[in-house]
Amino acid sequence: MHFGIAFPSYIEAWRDCEIAEANGFSHGWFYDTQLLCSDVYATMALAAEHTTTMKLGTLVAIPSNRIAPVTASAVATLNVIAPGRIILGIGTGFTGRNTMGMPPLPVARMVEYIQQIRGLLAGEDVLYKEGKYERWIRLLTRDRAIGCINLDDPIEIHVAANAPKALAAAGEVGEGWITVGQGPEGIRLGAEAVRTAAEQSNRHFDGPGGRPYTTMLTTGCVLGAGEGVDSERVMRRVGAVVAVGAHAMWESGQGTRHNFGLSDAGTAETYGAYIEQYAAERGSPPDRRYLDVHEGHMIYLKKGEEAFVPPEMIPLLSLTGDPDTVLQRVRELADAGVDNLALQALPGSGREMIEEFGRHVIRRF
Repeated sequence: MHFGIAFPSYIEAWRDCEIAEANGFSHGWFYDTQLLCSDVYATMALAAEHTTTMKLGTLVAIPSNRIAPVTASAVATLNVIAPGRIILGIGTGFTGRNTMGMPPLPVARMVEYIQQIRGLLAGEDVLYKEGKYERWIRLLTRDRAIGCINLDDPIEIHVAANAPKALAAAGEVGEGWITVGQGPEGIRLGAEAVRTAAEQSNRHFDGPGGRPYTTMLTTGCVLGAGEGVDSERVMRRVGAVVAVGAHAMWESGQGTRHNFGLSDAGTAETYGAYIEQYAAERGSPPDRRYLDVHEGHMIYLKKGEEAFVPPEMIPLLSLTGDPDTVLQRVRELADAGVDNLALQALPGSGREMIEEFGRHVIRRF
C-alpha cells in the first residue's frame, strides 16, 4: 500500500509535503475547492518544487471550475516542475460545488471533459465547443526545450466515483479509481464495478485480477495513552470530516442531489434549526443558507457544530483509535484492495498527523 497525505489546499502545504515525504508518504493530494481553499494548482506547484519523489495529484479537479484546455495546460505545466509525478484526479464535484449551492455535474459531462484533456495531453487536436462555436484546439508549445509544458512524461487521470454511473465512468475512461469513506466490502464491490466497466469498454487495469489502482480518502487520529475519542485534539483533527454527514443530511432535507447518499429526517431538521440560529447571529440572508452550512466543510467546525459529531461515530467514520487498532484497520483496507490511503491533513495539524501515522502505521505496516 502507498500512503498519501491529502490537503484542503493551503498555500503553505508544501512545508508539510516535505515532512510527509521524509516520513514515508509517497503521494500528496490536493482539493479543488475554490471558495474554501487556496488555488489547487498554485499549491501543487510549490509542493512540486519542494519535493523530489512524491507524486502529486488533484483530489479532485472539477470540470465546471476550469475549461478542459486550462486544466490540461495546468497539469502539463506542473509536469515540467515534477516530471512524471503528476496525477489528475477528476470528479463530478462535491465540496467545490456544494459550497456554491450547486449539484454534482452529469457523469457524461465529466467523461467528455476527461476525453478532451487526454487528447490534449497526448498532443492531439481536440474539438472544443462553446455555445454555437466548434473549434479544433491543441496545446501549441509542445517543444520541451521551451519549458512551458511537458507532454513527454505521462500524466495519469484517476476518476472519483462512489455511485454506479460514476463507477462505470472510472472503468471506461480512468487509469485509476478514487473513492471516499469506504469499508473493506465497499472497496471490493466498487473495484469490481470499475473493473467490469473497463472490460465492457475493452480496457483493462494492471492490478491483481484486473482491478484498478485504488485511492481512498479518509482521515484519522492515533490516540495517545489514556486519550479518548472525545478529546479536544481528536475533535479538532477529525470532527470536521464527521460533521460532513450532517451537512449531507441537511442537503437531503432540502431535496438536493449532493447529499452523498445520506439521509436522515431527524438530523436534517435538527441541523437546520442549528444553522438557522448560526446564520441569524451573523445576519446571513435566507437565500445563502448553503454558504452557512458549508463554511468550514471538511476543514474546521463552526461554533456549536461539535454537537453533530457523536464520539461513537468517530471510529466508524475515520481511522481513529489506539495504534494497534488503526494499524489493523489499515491492513484490512489494503487486503480489500486499497492501493493508496490518502489521509487528510489540516492547516496547523498536518505535521502532527504525518509524524503520528508515520511512526505508528507506515513504519509498522
